[in-house]
Amino acid sequence: MSMQPWVTVGPPDGRGLRKITIGGEVVGSAWSLRDLRKILDRLGYAELDDTSFYWRGGDKETWPDCPWRRRTILALMIGGMLGSAILHLSIGWPDALRALTFAQRIVGAIFILAGLLLVGAVLAVYDYWGRREFRPSGTVVLVGTLVTLASSILLLIMWLEEREYTPYLLAFIPLSFWSLWALCLLVREKPWKEVPHPTRFAAGVAVTALLTAVSLAYSTMYQPTSAPINITLKVEFGTPQKSPDPQYIHVPLRLHAKNDGGIPVYILNSDYTVLGSSVSYSASGEGLDQWAAATEDRGDTAEAQRHASNDEDATVGSGPFYYPGAWLEKGEQYAKSTVIRIPRRSKYDTLKASLSIDIMRKDRGRIDEEFSISRFSWGEYEGEFYCPLNECRDYGPYVVYHGRVHHNNNLINVTRRPRYVTAFWGPEATYSHYISSLDLKRKTIAAYEDALFGSAGAQAEWRRERYRYGVGTVETYSETSMSALLIRSGE
Repeated sequence: MSMQPWVTVGPPDGRGLRKITIGGEVVGSAWSLRDLRKILDRLGYAELDDTSFYWRGGDKETWPDCPWRRRTILALMIGGMLGSAILHLSIGWPDALRALTFAQRIVGAIFILAGLLLVGAVLAVYDYWGRREFRPSGTVVLVGTLVTLASSILLLIMWLEEREYTPYLLAFIPLSFWSLWALCLLVREKPWKEVPHPTRFAAGVAVTALLTAVSLAYSTMYQPTSAPINITLKVEFGTPQKSPDPQYIHVPLRLHAKNDGGIPVYILNSDYTVLGSSVSYSASGEGLDQWAAATEDRGDTAEAQRHASNDEDATVGSGPFYYPGAWLEKGEQYAKSTVIRIPRRSKYDTLKASLSIDIMRKDRGRIDEEFSISRFSWGEYEGEFYCPLNECRDYGPYVVYHGRVHHNNNLINVTRRPRYVTAFWGPEATYSHYISSLDLKRKTIAAYEDALFGSAGAQAEWRRERYRYGVGTVETYSETSMSALLIRSGE
């Protein structure tokens, strides 16, 4: 008759798990008597009787494990870790792949690495609330919990700045409470005792957190404001040419833009306009007296000349310079030439040409391609962009551009409502653009003016978004006398 092995069943630990030893070798651990039998069956000791067991810390009836509690904690821990991993990966992925600056890509990569760590923490949770066969599993779970708590607090602080609803609220607010609960649970378990050098481990975690905070601050605050913007514009009248109709002359107009700054810029809208200006001359010097009235009529500071006063400015040519949604890289330039047709016997004293472009820093945001699509206010088929003639009488026909704009720091995107950029251009309408959270059902000039300028909150948001996305306007101006053009044309 062969000798039967001596099976030692150790005392229950704090969770009710009992270690199983056969012949001095640990072969596993069990939560219950049934679990013990499964281990012995697997090892080929199914026929052992009670005399083969040595019970320590309790007999075969002592199994203090509470399965439903342990499984509930396991499910909650896995669910929280998995949700946090998905949140970190969804935040970091766009920045790591599409952010313009290196620092912003680093921040995105940090969030991706945090997400991968949390995926590993999901496996560690299963081990730590199981048989704890992997010694550092508790430490991995602790780090994952601290990462979730830090990220949730950061997202909550950023959300409190404007307190707008976003679907991500349903993720990071529950995760903040979950991480606090998980941290309290882990503090009672003291998993850091399994770390060989807990002080060094804590120092490493602190240094990593500090470097992440510095990188985030650099990418979101310092770098987007330190890189300069310098857009150079030129508008010039060329040498007039004869027209096939002898009553007219062709005046070439050359337009030029160059990005001499350190940051690429989006074009939100642009416009060039040529005005024919007629004046009244006064030998008695009455022009200065009419300056105030001229300034009030223009809504801007008018020029003052003693012997001349402006009578009227008439638009003789206008058009977009560069299509919305385009961009100028560092050092890139764009030029356009057109011809303005002027009657030889016109009443104009001078021609005034202006060039204006609205820009957005490309290191602050990214505009969807749909923004470049032209929508026509006079087309009933345009749906939400259609503007009936009776409503658009004050603006005339115009073109609409509309699309999503995303901040280059995805942390801002997930803590804010979606932002949209809308631009309007027409020969009779004042060209304009708006960046706001408004996504109106009817996208007309009148609708946007009513919504944005009829509310102090909407105006504040509009100003705030202009600053956040680095929006600005660059203008230049040129003027020449009509008589000089006629002389140059050979008349």
